[in-house]
Amino acid sequence: MKWIADTTTPRRLHCEIERQVLNSLTPGQETRFGYFLYIWENGKGLADEMQDDLETAIDGALKRYGVPKDSWKKVE
Repeated sequence: MKWIADTTTPRRLHCEIERQVLNSLTPGQETRFGYFLYIWENGKGLADEMQDDLETAIDGALKRYGVPKDSWKKVE
């Protein structure tokens, strides 16, 4: 799954969150997911972070980069 947000205020940012499977090296462990937050400003990468859940990734984007919660759109 993937979510995208583009902002112009206070900064012009392109943001993505991708849910990815985290493979375990231990057989029999349940499947886990990580939510990777990517932030770009004018094509330059500012952030590449993994969070445990979607809400934490969205909260982090708001607190650190000013990305409004209501700007996120699910695209995949």
